Amino acid sequence: MSPDAPFGPDDFQLVLLRRMADQRPELVDDARRTLGATLAGMREANRRWQAMCRSPRSRGALSRYRSVLGTPESSAVRRIGDLVCDAYRWPVPLWPDLRFEVLAVAGSGAVWNEWLVRAPGAPGPVLRTTADLVPWSCTVDEVARAFPAARPLEGTAPTRFRLAFPDPADPAVLRTADFTWGLLQTVG
Repeated sequence: MSPDAPFGPDDFQLVLLRRMADQRPELVDDARRTLGATLAGMREANRRWQAMCRSPRSRGALSRYRSVLGTPESSAVRRIGDLVCDAYRWPVPLWPDLRFEVLAVAGSGAVWNEWLVRAPGAPGPVLRTTADLVPWSCTVDEVARAFPAARPLEGTAPTRFRLAFPDPADPAVLRTADFTWGLLQTVG
């Protein structure tokens, strides 16, 4: 990838992978190779993304996603508690059953959440035990629904999420599921 080439969806997938590499390097290496990218190429894509995000001439986050990912595959108004937001979703070829979702405050374009979610109509995994929680197989929402006692914890970075829940096999044992960009990485 040339530093002068337009930043596009494949580059963005490398940005997602770069953050996941801290927890699942073996999965990231396989996915990076699928994209035909080198480790240096992944680092360069992440550097360019960070530069776009931090530039004094930076567009708003929603405009940046539209410029990189194109027209959303879908958009809808969603109510979450008292918050009314616009939900935009884009396909992510590395994960065909997932979509990259951006939630923006309705009418303002201010992004307050961005993560991977299950594509409409795509079957999610059956999650009954901690053994069913396989890395890269499920999203934050799916784990929260499967384990109703799950409660959110503070993530270790802006793109990281955590859920704590009692182990179904032994409710006295508290498990923690770690997610990056909304996709399961580890369970401890």
